Amino acid sequence: VEVEVIDLRTLLPFDKEAILRSVEKTSRALIVHEDVKTLGIGAELSAVIMEERFDRLDAPVMRVTYPDTHPPFSNVLEQANLPDADTITDALRRLAAY
Repeated sequence: VEVEVIDLRTLLPFDKEAILRSVEKTSRALIVHEDVKTLGIGAELSAVIMEERFDRLDAPVMRVTYPDTHPPFSNVLEQANLPDADTITDALRRLAAY
């Protein structure tokens, strides 16, 4: 699987043009972030992609995030909930196969 990674340096403002160029190029989008899924920054990024490049998508926008739960006090439990390479790779494979 070949991927293009966009590392957003800021969230407000975020580099909307880079995101939209990537969707134009790949026809797909996987958003990965360490915040919760519901009401996280990924939801806003997904909305921008859907509003401005829906017609260019070959698959739905997918997100890999922290689960919708309070972060635990235990560092071990927190690390277990963060997106990791295996979770991201699985999502990329599902997205590529769509």
